[in-house]
Amino acid sequence: MSTVARRMWGLFEPVHAIIYAPSARPMLEEAGLRGFWRGYFACRCAPLGAVGPGPVLASFFGFAPSVVNRALPDVWQRITPERTLTVRERAAAEALRTMGAPPDEAGVLLGEAAAAAEHSGRVLSGANAALPVPDEPVARLWHAATVLREHRGDGHFAALVVAGVSGIESLVLRSGLDLSRDILQPARGWTDEQWQAAAAGLVERGLLDEAGRATAAGVELYRDVEDVTDRCATGPWRALGTQATDRLAEMLAPLASACLAVSPVPNLLGLPGWVQNSNTLGVSG
Repeated sequence: MSTVARRMWGLFEPVHAIIYAPSARPMLEEAGLRGFWRGYFACRCAPLGAVGPGPVLASFFGFAPSVVNRALPDVWQRITPERTLTVRERAAAEALRTMGAPPDEAGVLLGEAAAAAEHSGRVLSGANAALPVPDEPVARLWHAATVLREHRGDGHFAALVVAGVSGIESLVLRSGLDLSRDILQPARGWTDEQWQAAAAGLVERGLLDEAGRATAAGVELYRDVEDVTDRCATGPWRALGTQATDRLAEMLAPLASACLAVSPVPNLLGLPGWVQNSNTLGVSG
């Protein structure tokens, strides 16, 4: 079932992430969210209300404080969380419609999976799940994808905490595996000094070598975190059942491909090839 969870993540994550693609940006900018990061932080944390940097640093996990402090609470001087929720739903649904959204059945099934998710200890997924479910089919599809991606992300961060890995350490370790520091570091806003200090700590723990490559112990920790992340994300698919999950995957696949096609690579979320690689360490969200 954990393999199913990872497979389905690769299909609903691109649907959620369409809100950060260029096709959705004009509507966000018209509402006052000019610039990628204003739109990102406002859209992602609006379900939490007009929060300041503290809760976002905790729940987003991997961002440098300087980046979050620039965005919050500034964005709430430009737009309210309530208005953001309305705009993000409209922008995401409109962007998805231009790509040929799947049958309404896909939104129904994805909604059933999202409704089965357990949110104990999962702040972002719980906040999104508490929002009204849209009546319009495409908006309902995007809402369900958003609940599920935050559900997986919350579980991923919990797995990292249990493994004793901080936000910046997860990024540094990932850069020693397969993703470039040149993408990950600026996307999350860490300075060279902060990055080097985190790398030194990972070297001391035997997770990186002196050249910045993951050691055998680092690779094992990475795999353990990914396995825990997958296991924590299995509940919705177990509830939906094998037949319905397979049917949903069939319907989502073309839309996921279309969403990926309009997502810049590398992108500002630091996720080049993220669905194809089907792993999340340090880059969920």
